[in-house]
Amino acid sequence: MLRPWSILVSLAALAGAVFVFTNESRADSKLLVRGRVEHPAYTVVKRGEGFELRGYAKRLVAEVEVTGDPRQATDAGFRVLAGFIFGNNVRAEEVAMTAPVDRRAVSEKIAMTAPVDRQRRGDRWIITFTMPGKYTQTTLPRPKDARVQIRELPAVTFAVRQFSGAPNEQGVQKEIAALRQAVAAAGLAVVDAPPVFSRYDPPWTPSFMRRNEVMLEIAAKPVATAGQ
Repeated sequence: MLRPWSILVSLAALAGAVFVFTNESRADSKLLVRGRVEHPAYTVVKRGEGFELRGYAKRLVAEVEVTGDPRQATDAGFRVLAGFIFGNNVRAEEVAMTAPVDRRAVSEKIAMTAPVDRQRRGDRWIITFTMPGKYTQTTLPRPKDARVQIRELPAVTFAVRQFSGAPNEQGVQKEIAALRQAVAAAGLAVVDAPPVFSRYDPPWTPSFMRRNEVMLEIAAKPVATAGQ
């Protein structure tokens, strides 16, 4: 027979698990509901063989640097940033979720200027949320968690390859390699910066319905030949 204190400990542990699950599920449910959340603004400059060239406007992001393998880092960074947008800020204000969630490998040379994502320096990564367009540096609530950094990214041109599924890291790297090959074949120069991996859908989305993207920054903004 369980003693009263054992029952209390068990109930407390269960309550804690439910709290964590509820908050992560809440984040995932608000995250990436296709067509119902804001996406970063961009213009399609050109459509190439196996990629799309996009011009992104400057934008405000919240990001956090984390360590671990790619999956651990993405999950850990997501939790920290989700806390910020769900009210862990000086105004206790909820910030609307946007899509996608990005990652890139940390790079010393671009740590203060690279775009959205998860970055890696060894096992160090940056996870990024784009902030809703209605905010500015002045109006966005300040995070209470010192790990969350707010900054404005400059306008940039990316070559983007879109694909479905739930890829492991090997699969992501395969898509990045295919994008590099397509961009090189098109005669475009790539900036020496970490590639971006973006996911648009929560984990329970069937893999064939998931939208993923890998992105490479292009060195010079080409002349627009197609727009949208």
